[in-house]
Amino acid sequence: MMQTVLISEEQVRQLVDSFYGKIRADADLEPIFERVVAGDWETHLAKMYDFWSSVMLTNGPCKASFAAVHKHKGGLEPDLLDQCLALFGNSCDELLDSETSGLCWLKAAHIAESLKLSLFYRPERSWLRNAA
Repeated sequence: MMQTVLISEEQVRQLVDSFYGKIRADADLEPIFERVVAGDWETHLAKMYDFWSSVMLTNGPCKASFAAVHKHKGGLEPDLLDQCLALFGNSCDELLDSETSGLCWLKAAHIAESLKLSLFYRPERSWLRNAA
């Protein structure tokens, strides 16, 4: 069972802003996210505030389907998801105390793994069996 994260709505917003600032500055990730966002960062960030608030504060379900969006837009590969997770972790470390940072990163890691499985897992592939 996941622990509850002690984080405020304002900290969630700061975390999302910091993370997406890093995404937008990354030469590999920015073009992928720009395709998803299609220039409307304000709307995207509002959705991400709601999503991360629901994840971190467990204050209700989020209606977004990130796997469907990324599958439809394409370009995101497992190593780029790892890169996103590292950037998210950097933002957590910069803005939050170590315990809260670790709990937020752990939730993000679970989401990233779920997204990887949704986007890339195919039973006929051997990538999971050969990962060890």
